[in-house]
Amino acid sequence: MPTRPAWDDLGAFLQPDEFATVAAVTPQGGVSRSVTGIFDEAFLDTAIGEYDLDTTRPRFTARAADLAGLGRGDVAVIDGATFVVLTSPQTDGTGMAVLELARQEAGDAAF
Repeated sequence: MPTRPAWDDLGAFLQPDEFATVAAVTPQGGVSRSVTGIFDEAFLDTAIGEYDLDTTRPRFTARAADLAGLGRGDVAVIDGATFVVLTSPQTDGTGMAVLELARQEAGDAAF
C-alpha cells in the first residue's frame, strides 16, 4: 500500500504553536468561524515614474476548504487586527488557498 507524501497532511503546516495563527473570519451576513492559517504582511516598496509607494500586502493562507464561502467584503480578525477580505480564496492546486486582505483602521468604512 503506497504511503501518502508528507505534504498531503496540510495540518502539519498549520500548527498554531509553530508558524500558524487562528483567525476569526466572518462572511457578510454570516456567522464568525475560526480558521487556522499562516498570516503574512509583506512590505511592498515600489516606484512608478516619480511616484513612490510604501505599503504592506497582508495575506492569509489556509486550507482551501476552510476558506470556502469567503469573498470580497468579508472580515477577518487576526492577532487583534481587523482586515477586510479583498478577493475570493485563490487556490494553488495543493489544497491551500490565499486571501488577499486590507487592514481596516478604526473609523474606516467597510468595503
